[in-house]
Amino acid sequence: MANTLKFGNGEWYGKKDTILAYNDENSNYKPLPFNFSRASKATVINKDGLIEEVGSGQPRIDFKDNTKGALLLEPQRTNLITYSEDFSTWTTFRSSVTANDIVSPDGSQNAEKIIQQSGQTSSGGVYQNLTLSNSTVYTYSVFLKSGGYDFGVIRIDGGQYAWFDLSSGAIGSITGSGSSSIEDFGNGWYRCSFTITTTSTTGQPHIYIANSDGSQALSGADGVKGIYAWGAQLEAGSYPTSYISTSGSAVTRLRDKCLKDDFSILTVGNSYTLFFDVDLNEGDVNITFFNIENSSGATSLTVRSYPNNSIRVYNNLNSQYPVSSLASSTNKWVVRIDGTSFKIFGAEGSLIGTLTTARDMGEGIFGRYSQTKINDFKVYNTALSDSESEALVN
Repeated sequence: MANTLKFGNGEWYGKKDTILAYNDENSNYKPLPFNFSRASKATVINKDGLIEEVGSGQPRIDFKDNTKGALLLEPQRTNLITYSEDFSTWTTFRSSVTANDIVSPDGSQNAEKIIQQSGQTSSGGVYQNLTLSNSTVYTYSVFLKSGGYDFGVIRIDGGQYAWFDLSSGAIGSITGSGSSSIEDFGNGWYRCSFTITTTSTTGQPHIYIANSDGSQALSGADGVKGIYAWGAQLEAGSYPTSYISTSGSAVTRLRDKCLKDDFSILTVGNSYTLFFDVDLNEGDVNITFFNIENSSGATSLTVRSYPNNSIRVYNNLNSQYPVSSLASSTNKWVVRIDGTSFKIFGAEGSLIGTLTTARDMGEGIFGRYSQTKINDFKVYNTALSDSESEALVN
């Protein structure tokens, strides 16, 4: 197979505003720059599994559950929590806060312990008062660790609560109509997330201490036991994005954009093959994870994922060819174009359609509207055979 461009698969070379791909056509291995932009700081999981802040314009290679790393591209989000790590500034109830008690997920000793007051039989904890938009989807997340009590509880507003088992890393009960998730960050830390649709403008993100699922009744409160907390985040959206640190006011992380200015091979009448290995956030309504535009910005080819587990390819935003049999776990696709016709290959199926390209394809953009992790992307300067395409996705 004549591999023309390789991007990722453990071969990551980035600096401010640029990340490189490589071309080994005719054994000529030379850098091919992708322009990268993000006009704000952001965080990423480094090779040591720790949360690390990177500067404005710096590409983020994320190593969470991926030893080869993946290019992390996210939409703009704002952490509305004004003090995301200093819980002594939050209002306490039936509890106290010990600052800088243990090492947090960023590797510093800056995580705090929320301690249940001695003799109390109802859950204690901390909360902030915020003003939110009514009838709006928000996701609240916080890193929690057992500190003598094995359950943490979080809520955003009203009577909607989510329990998390901090001993096993299991999702617990929910009261209300929200949804929850939990992610293991090692060393006993879990990022616990709760997504709801607000029923008022009153926001009170809480952290509660608990010792059993579905209950706020407590036993054994001795003024020592509690839970550890760090990195609280409340954002408008249906899933948690990378951590945004705050220390006195809300902070916005601007969106990432990665593009290749000149895909000269992707022109009318040429034969080529695109290979994607991409992790997509399933919370989005639709995910444009790759977009090709001409020099005037008009779309020539868009590849999208939808929450009904379909992949759709759009030509000039008017023709779509869904692959409805792909499972949600599928993250590898091949789009093969041979002059005027194309095939899409996925791990569980393929689809044949007709592409009538009306303009040249001059610019490829990743991460246009949604959270995406680019594990691997390849461009071949030929239309691969069916067997070659199937080999790439299996």
